[in-house]
Amino acid sequence: MMSITGPVYFWPSKLRRMKVGVVAIQGDFDKHIRAVTRVGGEAKEVRSAEDLEGVDRLIIPGGESTTVGLLMRRFGLADALKQRAAEGMPVWGTCMGMIMMAREVENRPDQYTLDLINISVRRNAFGAQVHSFEDEVPIAGLEEPVTGVFIRAPIVSRVGDGVEELARYEDKVVAVRAGNLVGTSFHPELTDDTRLHEWFLNLRP
Repeated sequence: MMSITGPVYFWPSKLRRMKVGVVAIQGDFDKHIRAVTRVGGEAKEVRSAEDLEGVDRLIIPGGESTTVGLLMRRFGLADALKQRAAEGMPVWGTCMGMIMMAREVENRPDQYTLDLINISVRRNAFGAQVHSFEDEVPIAGLEEPVTGVFIRAPIVSRVGDGVEELARYEDKVVAVRAGNLVGTSFHPELTDDTRLHEWFLNLRP
């Protein structure tokens, strides 16, 4: 399992602020924006291909994957995002965002995805909304676990070539990385712990 602290750099105040786009179509994107701001980044709402211009990296938050996928294609964001990711822009998907980044959805084979990470995911793997919960999740390279907020959360059911596991919960893979691409099953933005946001802002492929 790789170290989360290895391939990063730390950008001091003399460098320009990192501009982080947050897909603002649905979900708790505002919480991600607040977390990015708290760790010193400049957050920008992204809804279209044009919004993606000038963004250094991107977060895809939770939401409803069918709706978000439809609107991302309608606004031209899906193709633009795939192009930027192929060029090396870091992208982080949380919960639904990880589903959107996966190659395939095990229990929804007709689900549209961006096919960015060579993984299969299983939607709602921990149950329905009423089964939402919080628990500690050890992350590779972090001394202390993070609090994982699981809301209709997916799991990674297959880890393909070139993909590293970052975290497991109850022996289920809940966080992965493939170079500049990161996916987490849970919602770090719903806690006061901004360590993962800080790590993402410092991520170097």
